[in-house]
Amino acid sequence: MIEFDLIVRNGTVVTASDSYKADVGVKDEKVVAISQNLEAAADTKVIDAKGMYVFPGGIDVHVHFQLPFSGTVSADDFENGTKAAACGGVTTVLDFAIQTKGRSIMEAIEARRAEADSKVCVDYGLHAAITDWNADTQAEIAKIIDYGIPSFKMFMIYKNEGWMADDGMLFNALEMTAKLGGHIGVHAESVDVLNMLIERYAEEKEKWGAYGHTLSRPCYTESEAIIRAIQWAEATGGKLYIVHMSTGEGADAVHAAKQRGVRVFAETCPQYLLLDDEVFKRENGHLYATCPQIKKPHDSERLWKGLQNGDVQVLATDTCTFTTEQKAAWNGDFRKIPFGLPGVETMIPLMYTEGVGKRGFSINQLVTLVSTNPAKLFGMYPDKGTIAIGSDADLLVFDPKREITIHARNLQTNCDWSPFEGWELVGYPSITISRGKIVAREGKFVGEVGYGTFLKRRPYGEI
Repeated sequence: MIEFDLIVRNGTVVTASDSYKADVGVKDEKVVAISQNLEAAADTKVIDAKGMYVFPGGIDVHVHFQLPFSGTVSADDFENGTKAAACGGVTTVLDFAIQTKGRSIMEAIEARRAEADSKVCVDYGLHAAITDWNADTQAEIAKIIDYGIPSFKMFMIYKNEGWMADDGMLFNALEMTAKLGGHIGVHAESVDVLNMLIERYAEEKEKWGAYGHTLSRPCYTESEAIIRAIQWAEATGGKLYIVHMSTGEGADAVHAAKQRGVRVFAETCPQYLLLDDEVFKRENGHLYATCPQIKKPHDSERLWKGLQNGDVQVLATDTCTFTTEQKAAWNGDFRKIPFGLPGVETMIPLMYTEGVGKRGFSINQLVTLVSTNPAKLFGMYPDKGTIAIGSDADLLVFDPKREITIHARNLQTNCDWSPFEGWELVGYPSITISRGKIVAREGKFVGEVGYGTFLKRRPYGEI
């Protein structure tokens, strides 16, 4: 008889492919038994999950904690950001180490780990963002993949900030990572047209207010860049990942490319599915500014369709939290709004209510999008992203009947507002378990600071 550390009893276990009634037994941070009527020793912790789902922990592969940006730093640091993740049923996050021009990528990675390692409350990993493609950078790529970071990011915008990768850099990086089992994520927007339009609408910024942000970023500034990046992936045989895709045209481009056999994958975020650019006409419209920005209702519908049919494979959040005070720095100039929204804490319950509850997604599809596909693509499966013997005991006990109204004051995030303020949800995380340890109950963090570990991920991840 195994003496379990923890048993989650009487729940419905849900994976990407199956749903069934079973107990889940945990020992030494791993799932070691999935069966009926597991026997508990006197000192075994037991959670009764009757009437609830037991999901693999959520994985948000796109967060920005304590990110210096627009003259400020995002309000959720690694400690509170991972606490918020735990409260929302997310047990793994991937953040970014952004190379400084003239310096090595590894220097950025080490600096980011120094900020995070002692603070994270759930497991985390990093993407390496390439901004300076030179001989030294190229020599680092294989070492960084061996280090456990097989995913890289390149920005097709942010020329003035020194982050932008031109087409030659992107082409070369796709070519090199293809040989080593890595992949390139791109922030896809057309920088020159984008910058021209921004300055054009800025001439009447008082007239447009926050809505100038969306006028200056029409859908074609994203879709053109996606099509261009796909072209380079097709030519090089590289693997391309479109981050925070916001347009229907982008989904169409990904669909067509996949039909041709291009290795391209895409994520979208709750804000692009649930909001539209009319939010920028509100009195507090500047709060909603992201990059890329929230688009039109037809874009939302196409992205929902993409999640349903496989054109879009991953749900993430692009969490980058700025308070109302930080957002106020715009002072009427849409060019100066710090871009970003809180999201990691509300992703899973929002997607359950809106996707499963209202649009007919299965619970298995939800698990696929927020856990299994991210784990597979980013080199964490089957340790993460499923419930199986030998997997990490990252579990979410999810109450499908719990009703809650979103209010920023009740959330863990340091943000003092929510883009989904007042939204009514049916279904919410009850207990979040990270490697066998309870880290959140009923939306409240109960874990330990520093409990999370840095994940060394594997190359050649595929869906």
